[in-house]
Amino acid sequence: MDDSASNDANGDPLTTYNLPRPKPLWLDNSQSKHIVKGNFMTLSARPKTVEPGEWIAHQVVEHHRNLWNFVRVIHEKDGDGNALCNIQTCPRMSAGSNHSFTWLNSRKEPVEVPAHEYISLMQRWISGKLDNTAIFPTDPAGVSFAHNTNGPEVNSATYASGGLNTPSSATPIPAGPTTLNIPLPQLSGHGDWIGKSSGFPKDLVEVCQTIFRQMFRVYSHLYWAHFIEPFYHLGLDKHMNSCFSHFILTATEIDMLKPHELEPMQPLIDLWAANGTFPPESKAYACANLKAGERLLAISS
Repeated sequence: MDDSASNDANGDPLTTYNLPRPKPLWLDNSQSKHIVKGNFMTLSARPKTVEPGEWIAHQVVEHHRNLWNFVRVIHEKDGDGNALCNIQTCPRMSAGSNHSFTWLNSRKEPVEVPAHEYISLMQRWISGKLDNTAIFPTDPAGVSFAHNTNGPEVNSATYASGGLNTPSSATPIPAGPTTLNIPLPQLSGHGDWIGKSSGFPKDLVEVCQTIFRQMFRVYSHLYWAHFIEPFYHLGLDKHMNSCFSHFILTATEIDMLKPHELEPMQPLIDLWAANGTFPPESKAYACANLKAGERLLAISS
């Protein structure tokens, strides 16, 4: 990318991002491509016949599986016993120089830990949630539309960094007809909650929002710290772009991520809105700064 061009004009929409020079390779339009072409909205939209809690749970499991295919790459040790993501290369969990993330210890205090440790802690935390049948029931009586009057209650959860009170794979099932733009609160009736009819607990949405937030942080670290080595060099960059764009479309469509939480990857979201990756009718597109995306297109090599 021509970095000098990005600051030629006053009021450049990229200025507020404080991007490094040279800009990250993944912000060049030629490197933002995917392994497949098509509208990922068909994979992100909930079919009308699927209960919202079931759909959210399905998306959590599928996107967690997709993400961990990439995490295994940076955690795989070489002949000397070293992983690409280690305390020397990534002494803190960060997404560039402008964003870093802390973990909450047992006293709910935010602490900085190396990226590999943060990701391992997060993996254990998410696995604990997914394996907890009180949160993600697997009983046949709790499948979509099964009336379960004795839905399980959830004890106090352990905490992952970035909870609601904290400061700032398989191919997914293609969707049929959907109720795409209905906010989550409107999908449950008065006195009900998302997932109640399928046996999910009241805090399903809150738990899943925290899981999505954590997965987003890992994707952010992968792009900022490891896009070139190893993913670009291994020819996995388009695979990661495909999984991450699908992740963003899904997370925004089902209200798992809020616009302000996208900040570490906002420039890429802008670029994908400008180059047509995100359809204009998607919530991801609505979260983008189209002028910034068009600027990135203009200065791409």
